[in-house]
Amino acid sequence: MPVERPLKQFGGRFLRHQFPYAAPGQVIGLLGGSFDPAHEGHAHITREALKRFGLDRVWWLVSPGNPLKARGPAPLETRMARARGVMHHPRVEITDIEARLGTRYTAQTLARLQALYPQVRFVWLMGADNMAQLHLWQDWRDIMESVPIGVLARPGQRISARMSRAAALYAPYRIPGRFGQLLARAEAPAWSFVNVPMNDASSTAIRARGDWSA
Repeated sequence: MPVERPLKQFGGRFLRHQFPYAAPGQVIGLLGGSFDPAHEGHAHITREALKRFGLDRVWWLVSPGNPLKARGPAPLETRMARARGVMHHPRVEITDIEARLGTRYTAQTLARLQALYPQVRFVWLMGADNMAQLHLWQDWRDIMESVPIGVLARPGQRISARMSRAAALYAPYRIPGRFGQLLARAEAPAWSFVNVPMNDASSTAIRARGDWSA
């Protein structure tokens, strides 16, 4: 397995069965977030990402917590169970990788995953709302320059994402959406913004209603 050799670099602290399997050469899309709670909007952009960016698989990285949010999320086990109930696809895996790695920030997570899976290509996935505030993330330039980024349109965020600081700085490295299939094999920095059929499901709205069954 591709994780066997790098495990020794971390003092044997990680066990192979705790991490998803990925074959050498595969392209794995990573969709991170608190998923508090997961909803059809997350599932929708995941299915679109598989089609638009030439991905072999997508891993959901259900995080222990979001450093940009003051309020803590629901318990990780609760959010993982909800995510598994929402996302049904043979090429999508729900994971708690960040909790197992002990990473708090995306840049840290990507560095660890690239060390654990040296023969796997990763693409970071995000909604356009996250692209609009990417410059607020810790070591955000390291993120842009370590893996290709796939950005999917979310309601009300198309213009703000395209006008964001990250979009402006990395404009020369943008792959037009109609060529999004090239993203999987592109060398970072590279990013692509695609417009997809909109789904306005919102974790914030679901929490406000207090109805996780939605």
